[in-house]
Amino acid sequence: MARQMSRRNCAAAFTLIELMIVVVILGLLATIVMPRILSRPEQARRTKAKIDIRNIESALALFKTDTGRFPTTSEGLEAMVSDPGIKGYNGDGYLDKVPVDPWGNKYIYISPGVRNRDYDLESYGRDGEDGGTADDADIESWNLDA
Repeated sequence: MARQMSRRNCAAAFTLIELMIVVVILGLLATIVMPRILSRPEQARRTKAKIDIRNIESALALFKTDTGRFPTTSEGLEAMVSDPGIKGYNGDGYLDKVPVDPWGNKYIYISPGVRNRDYDLESYGRDGEDGGTADDADIESWNLDA
């Protein structure tokens, strides 16, 4: 009876060879997948900036619906965080906090806009300076699909 129990335990357990095969397969997968994931952090940041700009645009539209105007350049996006002070408004603001781009810089907000009539909203990208190409290119509200 004791022999039957030990055979069952052995049959139910993994052998060293099976474990080594699994580790080798996982290692091969990691060598194939990891470079693809790790080589795209800049693309992920640029995508996040585009999503942030779309979210800010939605909050700006709500602000205009409630107040009849967009925040001025001097008020900036800070006006979106606090109560706009209009009668009947009972929220805390349109954004939880003043957003920063994925590189840690403030989004550039100009109202009335130079490119658009109502406002311009952009991130200067990785280099934090106006202009640039490739990964340093600006992400602009009027040019998000490009």
